[in-house]
Amino acid sequence: MAEDCYYVVVKPSARRVSARVGRWVNRVGPRRTFESKALAREWARACRGPTAPVWIQDAPPWAEDDADGYLVGRSRGVSRPDTPGRQRTLGE
Repeated sequence: MAEDCYYVVVKPSARRVSARVGRWVNRVGPRRTFESKALAREWARACRGPTAPVWIQDAPPWAEDDADGYLVGRSRGVSRPDTPGRQRTLGE
C-alpha cells in the first residue's frame, strides 16, 4: 500500500445503517483507497443521513488487516437519550 494513501474497509455496521453505503459495497466492494484521511471523512459525510450515522474510525495498531481506517455506523435506535435504560442486578 502506498504510504500517502488512506485505505478504508467498510464494516457491516455501516452497510446496515446506510443504504447508500450498501449500494456502493454491492457495486464496488468493501474496500476503498483515498488520497488522504480528510477525503475519506468527506466521503463518510456524504454517505450519512438523518437516520444513518456513519463515520471513519482509525484502525487500531493491532488490526490484522492493512486498513488505515474503517467506515462504521450505528443505528440511532440503540441508544436514545429520551428512553430510560433498565438496570439489572447481578445474578438476574
